[in-house]
Amino acid sequence: MFFKNSRYRKEPYTVIVKADGRQAKSVRLRRTPATQGTFLHTIQEGERLDHLGFRYYRAPQKWWHLADAAADFLSPLDLLGTAALHRVRIGLDHDDETGPPPWSALAAALSCLPGVEDFLFEEEVLLSEQSVESDGETIPVAEEIFQRSVLVTYNSLNLGVHQITAATAGSGFDPGAAESIGRTGKKIVIPPDGAA
Repeated sequence: MFFKNSRYRKEPYTVIVKADGRQAKSVRLRRTPATQGTFLHTIQEGERLDHLGFRYYRAPQKWWHLADAAADFLSPLDLLGTAALHRVRIGLDHDDETGPPPWSALAAALSCLPGVEDFLFEEEVLLSEQSVESDGETIPVAEEIFQRSVLVTYNSLNLGVHQITAATAGSGFDPGAAESIGRTGKKIVIPPDGAA
């Protein structure tokens, strides 16, 4: 019933009774084994699990060893960052002398875009101390510098980064370049060949 490299090949069969009363042969879901591997692989742009399976096990069908070792990811596509959901961080500039930042306008603009799953506003205040001389005395002056950004999770099948940037610009912020937050450069565990 299963090919020779299947994760279910060694599992025992059980008989279940379907809703219509017929009996069927099935296999229980296999629990993910504890991974003892210590070798790490750094994900590069455009990698595929079957290619990694061939590289490390000489069998592209063993890609599921890699997926089992990364139990934090529900989908093998999420493991390499090739799923439809993407995340970007867009830097935001705003002239604070014209008024407070238009956070509510940006929230409304992003909420109206089909495909936006989630967004998070980030604002960090940095204090810069400078010295000013007045009447022969040195006076320390503190200046606030705001670093603002928005982190957007979106469905790449429905929406593009340029549309998110346009919505950001239309809300009153001056958007910077979009920085993709993906899995490229992250490490994954490569388990030993006989782990499953």
